Amino acid sequence: MSALAFAVAPAADSLEKIRERVKRQAQRRPGVYQFHDPAGGVFYVGKAKDLRARLMSYFTAAWPDTKASQLIRAAADITWRYLPSEFAALLEELRLIAKLRPFSNVRGTRTLRRIVFVKVTSGTAPKLKVTEQTTDRAARYYGPFQGGYRTADGVRVLTDLLQLRDCAQDRSLAYSDQTDLFDALAMQAGCIRHELGTCLAPCAARCSAAEYRVALEAAVGFLEGRTVQPMGRILDAMNEAAESKDYERAAHWRDKMEALEDLFAAISRLRAATDALSFVYGVRDRTPTSVGGGSDDRVYLIHRGVVRAEAPWPTTPIEKDAFAGTVKRFTTLPKGAPVARTAPEMDQLALVMSWFRQNPDEFDATTPFKDWTAPEEGSAHDGSVPRAARTADSGDTA
Repeated sequence: MSALAFAVAPAADSLEKIRERVKRQAQRRPGVYQFHDPAGGVFYVGKAKDLRARLMSYFTAAWPDTKASQLIRAAADITWRYLPSEFAALLEELRLIAKLRPFSNVRGTRTLRRIVFVKVTSGTAPKLKVTEQTTDRAARYYGPFQGGYRTADGVRVLTDLLQLRDCAQDRSLAYSDQTDLFDALAMQAGCIRHELGTCLAPCAARCSAAEYRVALEAAVGFLEGRTVQPMGRILDAMNEAAESKDYERAAHWRDKMEALEDLFAAISRLRAATDALSFVYGVRDRTPTSVGGGSDDRVYLIHRGVVRAEAPWPTTPIEKDAFAGTVKRFTTLPKGAPVARTAPEMDQLALVMSWFRQNPDEFDATTPFKDWTAPEEGSAHDGSVPRAARTADSGDTA
C-alpha cells in the first residue's frame, strides 16, 4: 500500500461499522487476524494472545502518527480465526505471511536481539553473503548469528581464503570448461580480486565449475562445523611470515585468524543452542470452555528449533503410536553441526528461539524424544500432559 493510500482521510462510517462488529463478535482468545483492502486482498496479518483487546486497540491508536491507525483506516474489512494458544497463533501468523506475503508486514522483523544470517546464494556460482533478511526461497541460510560486523568480518575472510566471488548476483559468468578457449582468453575479470589471489574469477573463465564447487563445499563445511581447513591456510601463512621475520604481514594474518575464530566460535554456540531445541512440546488449550475452548491440547515435535510435526495431543493407542513413530524418525538424525536451512525454516527457528527465551518456564512443558520412543510409566507417551502444559500461562508477545 502506498503512503498516499495511508494518508487519505478516514472513512468514518466504514470505520465505525468495523469497530462495532469487532466489539460485538471478537472474543478474548488467542488467534490470528487479517486486514483486507476494498478488493478483498490481504495487506496485513497479525496475531494476538487476546484478539478482542488487540483489535480494539487499533481504533484508539493516534491518527495519523501510528502505523496501527494507518492500517485500520486502510482496511475495508477484518477477519480473524481463533487458535488454542499464543504459540499456535505465532506459528500460524508466520505461515500466513509466508503464504500470502502481505505487503504491510515487515519481513525479517525479529523478536531476537539484532541478528544476521549467512546466506549461500543460488545460481551457477553461489557466493556467501551476510544478511538480516531470509526472503530468498532459492537460497540456503546459516544462523542466526549475533553481531553483524563480526560475522561479516569472518565471512569476508572465508570468502577471500577460498577465493569465492562477491560480485553482483546477476553478473554474467563463464567457467573455463564451458567456454571456447579463445573466448576465455579475451575475457577480463570484473574486479581486482583475481589479481590479488582472492577470487577464482568465474566471471572471466579463470576456473572450472569443479574447481569452484570444491571451494564452495569447503566454505559450507566450515559453516557447518565439519572442517577448519581454512584456518590451516592462515596458520601456514602466519608461520611463513614469522620465519621470514615479516612481522607486519604476520600480524595481518593474525587479525584474519581472529575473525575466522570468532565465526567458528559462533557456529559452535549455535550448534549447542539448536541441539537444545529438540523435544516434544505440549501446549494446553487454555481457552475457557464457555466460549468453546479448552479441548484442543496440542503437541509439537521441535527438532533443532524447527517445528517438524504438529498434532492434537494423542490419547488413543493408535494416535500415540503414530506420533511416537514420527518422533522416532528424528531421533536417528545426526546431532552436531548446523545445517543449511530454507528461508521458512530460518524464520521458524528465530521464532522458536525467541519464544523459549522470553518464556523459559515453557521448557517445563517439553519432553525428550526418548520419552516417546522408549516410554516408561508416567512418561509423556502415556497420554498425560506435562505439568507446565497443564498449569502454566504463556506471556503475551502480541
